[in-house]
Amino acid sequence: MPVSKPTQDQLQAIAQDMGLSLTNDDIKSFAGLMAPYVDGYNAVDAMPDNLPTVNNPRTPGYRPSGTENRYNAWYIKSSIKGAPSGKLSGKRVVIKDNVMVAGVPMMNGASTLEGYVPEIDATIVERILDAGGEIVGKAHCEYFCLSGGSHTNATGPVHNPRKMGYSAGGSSSGSAALVAAGEVDMAIGGDQGGSIRMPASFCGIYGMKPTHGLVPYTGIMPIEIYVDHTGPMTASVTDNALLLEVLAGPDGIDPRQYNVRTDDYTAQLASGMTGLKIGVVQEGFGHDNSEPDVDAKVRAAGQRLQALGAKVEDVSIPWHALGGALWLPIGVEGLTQTMMWGDGYGFSRPDLYVTSLMDFHRGWRQRADEMSETTKLFTMFGTYIRQQHGSRYYGKAMNITRQLIAAYDQVLSEYDLLMMPTTPIKATPLPAPDASREDYVARALEMIGNTAPFDISHHPAMAIPCGMSDGLPVSMMLVGKHFDESTIYRAAYAFEQSEDWTTL
Repeated sequence: MPVSKPTQDQLQAIAQDMGLSLTNDDIKSFAGLMAPYVDGYNAVDAMPDNLPTVNNPRTPGYRPSGTENRYNAWYIKSSIKGAPSGKLSGKRVVIKDNVMVAGVPMMNGASTLEGYVPEIDATIVERILDAGGEIVGKAHCEYFCLSGGSHTNATGPVHNPRKMGYSAGGSSSGSAALVAAGEVDMAIGGDQGGSIRMPASFCGIYGMKPTHGLVPYTGIMPIEIYVDHTGPMTASVTDNALLLEVLAGPDGIDPRQYNVRTDDYTAQLASGMTGLKIGVVQEGFGHDNSEPDVDAKVRAAGQRLQALGAKVEDVSIPWHALGGALWLPIGVEGLTQTMMWGDGYGFSRPDLYVTSLMDFHRGWRQRADEMSETTKLFTMFGTYIRQQHGSRYYGKAMNITRQLIAAYDQVLSEYDLLMMPTTPIKATPLPAPDASREDYVARALEMIGNTAPFDISHHPAMAIPCGMSDGLPVSMMLVGKHFDESTIYRAAYAFEQSEDWTTL
């Protein structure tokens, strides 16, 4: 859409917002000076956008209902066939609905985005199709992915297939539910505060948050560039490692990707536990809301890993308990300025900017009352901090985060992996429709204590189901050195093969 020359009234209003005292002659002068800039913007507007081409034929799909969507986990069902052969041949993959699939609707859990249809495939979508996978649709996620529960999607809650009426976790709620229900082989999730690992924990599947930048984020709606991760969610360790092999590696566009190191993740799965050293992080247990059965079953999982040949010892990392506080300014201020006021992308990085999404997403300003309570809360608080304090806390949290990373790295110099509960609690009942705002928000954020720190430290971390209690899964999390996903997979595979976790 062409840029119009600003009127004098518009410039006077802008000047007032900036704290400028300008006369009418000043305004007229500035308007004249801006005229050639408007022409420059319109020259850019007239150029064709430089977006990737779309290669695989597809249809928009359809929105399933009733018994076809028992858990409200599906947004769109479709069938996009990939290459005739490849690593993912025969695999049915569902895509989290913050990921762009050309020609297929995308709402990212939000009523204000419903009706948007992207014109490109995300890099990971291209890679799945090129590897022979079939994309079978889009999975519901939480409203702009801002919840660790599964009750904020604009279409209603996503139910846990292990126990109807209970949370499937979030924000990759539909992805976890569809894998756990056996309706798909693999799913794509996203993780900024734990949104792959928390639903994997609640639903009893395997969810890998890779090292930051290992998997390209190109074509996925950002929240905050420093914490944006995407990765695989599966019912088995082998499938998880296989999907990561397809997804991983630079794409030449995503600025999150630097010094990336990939591996043949499936090749080392059966290496066994002998020689591995695992540090059980004391600060990952005994949270104020930790459930005793969760802590006990994760410690029992550690004993099983030791029986399989690993050396397992308790370690203390006091910085871990501070990780959530450090995540807060980065996550909240970042999402406020990038995803909300920044129209989904913000500024200052050489990314792929999908301007059709930016244009559509701007409409939230006229429909803000529709947003989830968590989206309102984060955006209001992030805006308040920016107005009252500028960006100093975001910057200070970034500076201090280097100490958090160093604390993890120091222990990881002596141990191969860290271990703790993925979430301190099991899946909780979904909030009632008339739940208070306080309960609604509590059910969205109460489970992130162990997951969020690794989104800012960037270490790979995987949710691994390790038992059942009261009909609900319990999950342990293994954390590795940067770009050492292979060692996590090695331990996870040994544990998976040793016993049926649902009997533990």
